[in-house]
Amino acid sequence: MKLCVGWLCAAMLAVANSAAFASDSGPTSHVVGNSLPADFPSIRNPYLGVPVLGFGARGHVEHVPVIFLHGNNDTPFATACNPFGYIHNAAQFFLAHGYRASELWGLGYQGDQCDLIPEITRKSGVGHSTAAGVPLLRAFVRAVLQYTGADQVDIIGHSLGVTVAREWMLQDNAYDLVRGLVAIDGPNHGIINCSPAAGNFYQLPASGGFVPDSAICEEYGSDHTQLLSVLNGAGETPGPTRYLVIRNVARSSPPSGDFVYISAQDGVLPAVPAEDRDGNPHDFSDSALLAGAPTIDLAGQGQYDLVLGTAHLGILNSPAAWQAALDFLHSLSDR
Repeated sequence: MKLCVGWLCAAMLAVANSAAFASDSGPTSHVVGNSLPADFPSIRNPYLGVPVLGFGARGHVEHVPVIFLHGNNDTPFATACNPFGYIHNAAQFFLAHGYRASELWGLGYQGDQCDLIPEITRKSGVGHSTAAGVPLLRAFVRAVLQYTGADQVDIIGHSLGVTVAREWMLQDNAYDLVRGLVAIDGPNHGIINCSPAAGNFYQLPASGGFVPDSAICEEYGSDHTQLLSVLNGAGETPGPTRYLVIRNVARSSPPSGDFVYISAQDGVLPAVPAEDRDGNPHDFSDSALLAGAPTIDLAGQGQYDLVLGTAHLGILNSPAAWQAALDFLHSLSDR
């Protein structure tokens, strides 16, 4: 019942935010909305057959525009089928601390998640993969630059959003277009959810079907998948983009979890074996690190996930993470 109540509250909040945005979408808006401007270029998600979700606003731009990228199985704001959308709260924090609505842009590259209701294994499928996300981000960045007249963007990514951004930057050699990348708990060196071990419940169809040969596990099931070998082999922090990592750490005893990387209870989610997709023992606890990037370690982030109590989702809804991201981007403006 608690989960249901949290879900309903989040959905109601999304509707309320949308209504507020409709009546106050100018550059002095006090609310980050749940839609893109009517004259913003339409970008179609070919896997869903609908335009991408997102937020942004028309108006004057003084800061480098920020693009917010959610993780796998999430959305840029809460929807009828997804109670999370915490990255919207991060954007709201930026709005409350000097940014304009016209400088804050969110891309929903996996739709509203309602497609998961009839087929939950799509969570690990090609439509949710990095390969599917990169072309949508490419088109979105171009559209934001054209719409705002800016020369560069900053990107704040969470989980899969981090590596979608990094892969696009590599494919297009787009480092000159991205001034700063804030990488919040990204799967830069793989995830723990893809092993064939009997204790890995994520491989069950009801848990998303994260079997070793699923699309997501082929990309992230070990630290040496083809995707990660090429991506990290090209350098983990290529310039001139500046990078900041914000990640969960297990400092307590017993250790606090992060259900994507750490073999420990994370909120309501039990631990799974620390193995890769090949069934080999592997420690993914440092997966979010990027060589050459300053790193901020946070603990106890599960308190900020109001639905499942997980650190992996909570860190995106954390005032400490928001402040660190804001301070980092401000430091780039001072250079």
